[in-house]
Amino acid sequence: MKHHFIKISITYFAIFASIMVFAQKDFQGKAYYESKTTVDMSRFGGGDISDERRKQIADRMRSILEKTFVLTFNQSESFYQEEEKLDTQESGRGRWGAMMGSYTGGPQYKSIKKQLLLQEQEFFGKQFLIKDSLSKLNWKMEGETKQIGQYTCFKATTTKVVDAVDFTSFRRPPNNEEDSSPATKEIEIVAWYTMQIPVNLGPDDYWGLPGLILEVNADKTVILCSKIVLNPEEKDIIKMPSKGKEVTKKEYTAIVKKKTEEMRQNFRSGGGGRR
Repeated sequence: MKHHFIKISITYFAIFASIMVFAQKDFQGKAYYESKTTVDMSRFGGGDISDERRKQIADRMRSILEKTFVLTFNQSESFYQEEEKLDTQESGRGRWGAMMGSYTGGPQYKSIKKQLLLQEQEFFGKQFLIKDSLSKLNWKMEGETKQIGQYTCFKATTTKVVDAVDFTSFRRPPNNEEDSSPATKEIEIVAWYTMQIPVNLGPDDYWGLPGLILEVNADKTVILCSKIVLNPEEKDIIKMPSKGKEVTKKEYTAIVKKKTEEMRQNFRSGGGGRR
């Protein structure tokens, strides 16, 4: 019991010390995240693709979907973008890379004070600027803790409804039946945040917890913080994206759905009759 009390006291002392550091007017931090998404390819292409070819496509998608992102943040705003990589054949360029690139998020800005989200998004050669209010998530504090690096993290869960619009929609339904997949689905989100970095920000569009979110498990995607730099000597300007045609999230989703359906119909007409 005494040991447990000492551990709690040390944790809260670390949190208090962190709050004093974060109270600095010019405070800034950087968090690096590794993002991985698993893909179920068992039904991709129906019977028109061999198991060997399906495995090749799955391996290529896996490499494309393993990304590193950088979150630059201060007390109330953040900028989240993919870390630049050298152009190599393995980086996913080409037809698959171009297609998958259209379904991954571009540079994103969040402002807690303004309750604002801005995100630049290129979609099949067209540039969009998504401008909307921050989506609020009803987090439930679970009371569990774990260590991520040097940070004590607390567990929180929620659910959210997402649009089931991604490359998996290109699969051909079995027996040439209509695809009965729902347009939206509800997924469970598990997040781990640390009050040692008392900013209610996080990767992607996750936010709203009393500490920086270091890990997110959302459906088939895992986002895990691998490195944190606080108060770097060279500070970056947290910029607001401005390029592209301004649309809301709802409007952009409608554009993606329309294009996705067009591509799925083309996929069916191009290979749907072969056995």
